[in-house]
Amino acid sequence: MDYWKSEHDADLPCLSWLNPLQCRQAMNSIARVPSTAVSGEIDLFRIFRTLWRRRVLIVGIAVACAVIGAAIAYTITPVYETSTTLRPVALNQLDALNRSKIYTLPPTDALKRVGATLDSYNARLDFFRSRPDLVDFFQAEGQSLEQAFDDFNKSALSVVQADPKKTDLLSDFIGLRMRYEKAIDGPGILNDFVDYAVERERAQISTDMEIIRANRLAEIDAKLNSAVSEYQVGNESRIARLEEADAIKRAQLNDELRALRAELKLRREARLAELDEAIGIARSLGLKRPSTPSLMADEQVAAGSVIRTEVNGRPVPLYFMGTEVLEAERSALRKRSSDDFVEPRIGQIRKELIMLSTNRKVEAIKSRAGEEVFLEGIEALRVERARLQAVDTQLKGLQLVSVDQRAVASSKPIKPRKTLIVLAALIGGLVFGVVIALLRGAFKDHLRQLRVLEIKGSAHRVLPDDVSQNPSARLAGA
Repeated sequence: MDYWKSEHDADLPCLSWLNPLQCRQAMNSIARVPSTAVSGEIDLFRIFRTLWRRRVLIVGIAVACAVIGAAIAYTITPVYETSTTLRPVALNQLDALNRSKIYTLPPTDALKRVGATLDSYNARLDFFRSRPDLVDFFQAEGQSLEQAFDDFNKSALSVVQADPKKTDLLSDFIGLRMRYEKAIDGPGILNDFVDYAVERERAQISTDMEIIRANRLAEIDAKLNSAVSEYQVGNESRIARLEEADAIKRAQLNDELRALRAELKLRREARLAELDEAIGIARSLGLKRPSTPSLMADEQVAAGSVIRTEVNGRPVPLYFMGTEVLEAERSALRKRSSDDFVEPRIGQIRKELIMLSTNRKVEAIKSRAGEEVFLEGIEALRVERARLQAVDTQLKGLQLVSVDQRAVASSKPIKPRKTLIVLAALIGGLVFGVVIALLRGAFKDHLRQLRVLEIKGSAHRVLPDDVSQNPSARLAGA
């Protein structure tokens, strides 16, 4: 205990006025100093005793740090967190969209598309611009809108996706979290952002469907126009063939008509010649009226003459008609202006020519108002066009995702964690107090070692002179 008492003793006086016995006692006290204090080895018991003697200091520093930590914890603005969860919609909700044969969207793909919109920088920026309350809260003085949005985007919103390694039905979800302060309506903003993203994606799908439908209608119209052009060209060719056939038929009938008329004229001339000859014979026989060979034979017998005629079944010669009949026929033939009525074929030819003067098929083709009605092989195109025009591309009321959990206000803030901050400050204060205590102890030990070394050096210089002058002190020291 002499060593520990010497720590609080006053500075030793100059050894010049010490007697030899006191110097010997001082040297003995120096000799009793633990070697660990000089050698620098760690003495745990000594360290513990040093800390125990300064326990008030350590506890005071710890309590002060805990108070500072509590003040900081209650000064920091509380931050709350809310979240919402989206899951794939039921298959029947997308049945009308998938049956349109324009756009195919499975429920999982719809969820991914909405999730991509929720994580999109542009979508978030557009939503941020549409909310003046967010702009006023996050935009500081002298800060641009993009900088304010960057703070909001990095600190407030985060997307939570499902683990791709899991394949069960419950693993398909997308979560969205938002951290907010008490001054803003975090749950309302998050729910509005989810609705905004779903509506934005629905509008994008509607626009895509409108473009796809317009492209398909344009393709169908191009095919219909091509069919109409082909039909028109075919009609022109068909009309040309019909008119050509009619022209050829009329030419043939006219040729036949001229030939028949020429033939009838020759027949009439031949008949006139035949009649002239028969009239001459009849005059020479004195036949004015029609007669027969047998009648002429009877007349000769009555006059005393006998005329025998042999009939072989040949037609009766023309001159037996008598001159009156023959001259009447010749006169009628000479007055005839046309022989058309003699040949029935001429009437048929005239009828055919009249019918060929107007081709009803050509007139019907030319008078067609709706050419598409007469197109062949395009019924499928017309049906597809009507179906596409009947498709509703507005998609009003379409549900792309199912909101499994709407965002609600949190009752407890996620930070600051006051208990943790106070505990951390208390532990830090204890550590800081221990360090201060150890540093103070080490500093005083260092000063004490310097004093001891100084006393030791002075003792070596003083003790020999004192002993030589005071033998009794030498004996006492012995």
